[in-house]
This record gives sequence, structure tokens and C-alpha cells, in this order.
Amino acid sequence: MNRSIIAVAVGGAFLTLATGAFAQVVPGPQDDSALSWPASQWGKDDRAGSANHTKNPDNIKRALAQIKQFKSVTIGKFYHKEAPAFGPRGWNMTIPGTPTGGPFGKNALVYHDELVTTEIGQIQTQFDGPGHIGVNTSKGPMFYNNTISWDAYERGAGGRVLGMGRLGVEYVGELGYVCRVVLLDAVALRKAEGKLSASEEMLPIPKKPGDIGIVTEADMKAMLKAIGTDLMPGDCVALHTGMGNTWSNDRYKSLTTEQRANARAMFAQGEPGFGTSACRFMASKNIALTMGDTSANDAQPGNEEDGMGAAVPCHTYLQPARGIWNLENVDTKTLVDNKINTGAMIFAPLKIIGATGSPANPVVLY
Repeated sequence: MNRSIIAVAVGGAFLTLATGAFAQVVPGPQDDSALSWPASQWGKDDRAGSANHTKNPDNIKRALAQIKQFKSVTIGKFYHKEAPAFGPRGWNMTIPGTPTGGPFGKNALVYHDELVTTEIGQIQTQFDGPGHIGVNTSKGPMFYNNTISWDAYERGAGGRVLGMGRLGVEYVGELGYVCRVVLLDAVALRKAEGKLSASEEMLPIPKKPGDIGIVTEADMKAMLKAIGTDLMPGDCVALHTGMGNTWSNDRYKSLTTEQRANARAMFAQGEPGFGTSACRFMASKNIALTMGDTSANDAQPGNEEDGMGAAVPCHTYLQPARGIWNLENVDTKTLVDNKINTGAMIFAPLKIIGATGSPANPVVLY
């Protein structure tokens, strides 16, 4: 389709206006390899990515077969203003009015509401949806299933972006996840290797290739062997690095403000997590979801050689390129403490039309 193009400089960038479309050349690094990504395995028009695994009854059957003790735990973290958050993100909640409303009627009903100001899909325990992670290219930011973001946006008056359009998290929310969750305890692995002492609770933040805070494909295979299983299509994979112990659910409410500040400061330095080979391995197994107890689940700032200098490379390798979504800041300590190596996880992101992600509090049955 031919379009008339007008380009104007705006704040050092170029805003390209076209009939019915807005486009911006985003300054900074570009990676045009994203332009050659293949279409999703679920079709070129798919919007849900790995949530499609939930449509397979065999995956649900395998998940529910993990339930032996008929017990459950929840693994979402607390949402609170002092909890760790990436960069400038923050959680702010107030109760407007004391009470917010009432009294009404002869029974004198009163009620409270809450007012929350936050990056609702990208704070504390958070689900990364199709509109969250992309790669900047010469044609614009490329997201899941070869979608340029400004071709997807839902816009309002003056072109203001009101939502992610066909990249919205609601498409994943319509399917959700019923999956076999597989816990990979990297702390136990490093202790078995003699690389952590018995008293240490977390992997160190990696600075360079080879650091023990980087979980490689070989490490994953060793952890899977230790629990007697392998990854299968549709699995949800949870990595325990121990970093989340600093604000685990069994400790957070009793922590002082200073201790919470220390946890936030540690999270700002980087995190142990998946190396690039581990992410390629999970993609080859066609899993449904990556999970972990850190703010990204990628090892950073150090990673394997091919990941050095890249910004959270597993994010771009798995999410926009493969449609394998990510769940961050999960309370894996609860799984470790209850010795849940495999279980049945049930989780669905909120159906927030056009959102980049969702809060999360998955239930694990075992």
C-alpha cells in the first residue's frame, strides 16, 4: 500500500507520519536479524504464544499427574512499596478516604477502596506478555510474530498510545497456563559441586563468563538428572538462584525497612540466572514458560561469551522470537522448602486489554 510520508524532527528522533499510522525511528542500537525471525509455530496471526500449550489435553493431564499429596502453595511475592523493583519502577498504594464510602442504608454499610499507581504488569511478581520485550530494528521495534509495535498500538486522541493492540496480554490471559512446573535448584547444584558452602543461600551475581552465577545448558541437564526427569513441550521451568530469599514470602513481613532497602540494593547490582545456552536448550524443548526468583531470570551483568554485552539476551531470544513468556520474582523458596521438584501449576495473567504484562500469584498443586 502506498502512503504519503512526512518526517519531522522531534527531540532528536524522527517522527514519521503516514495515513492511519505513526512510526518513529528509535535512536540507538539496531539488530536487523529480528527482521528474519520465522512466524510463530502457532501461525502467523497468533497472539498468545506459548499459552497455546494449554490447549493440549496431554499437557494438562501430565501436569495434574504430578499431584500426589493433594496440597497447594502460592508462589507470587508480596506487592509493596519497599519490595525490589527494576530501575525507576515503583508500587504506590493509598486508601482514598477513611472509609472510602458510606455509611449507607439502615445497616450503615461502609467500604474501602485502594488506589494503585504502578507499572501494573512489570512490578514485583510479574508476567512478561507479548508487548513487553522487542528488538529495535531499522523498520522499528520488532515484537512477537514479526509485529512492529507502532503497527499494533491502539491509539486515542492525538495519536496517544492507549494499549498494545494485538500484542496485548489479554490474548495470553484468555488461555492461561495449566502446566507441569519443574523446579531447578541451582543453589543445591552448586553446593553439590562444592562451589557454595552449606550456609550460603544464593548464587553470586555473575560478572564474567564462567562465574557460578550463570546457569548453563550443562547445569540444567545436571539438575534435571538429579530430580529424574527431562523437559517436555509445555513445561513451565522455575529456576531457584536463592536471590529471592532476600524477600521471600516467609520473611518479607518481618524485615525491617533497612533490610528491605538492602534487598533492593542487591537487586540493582545484577542477578544470577540463565545463561544463553540454557535458554537455547529450553527453546529446543519447546517449553511454555520460564520462571525464577530474580527480576529478569537472565544472568547479568555477566553471561556466557555470546551473551556478554547484550541486554538480558534470553529475553529477546525466547520472548519476541519464540513466544516463550517469562514470569519474574517468583517465590521459588516455597517450592524448595516443600521439596516440590515437579508439580501442577495453574496461572493466568489478568485480561488487561493492551497491557504489556500482568501481576501474578500462581498456584502450585503437588
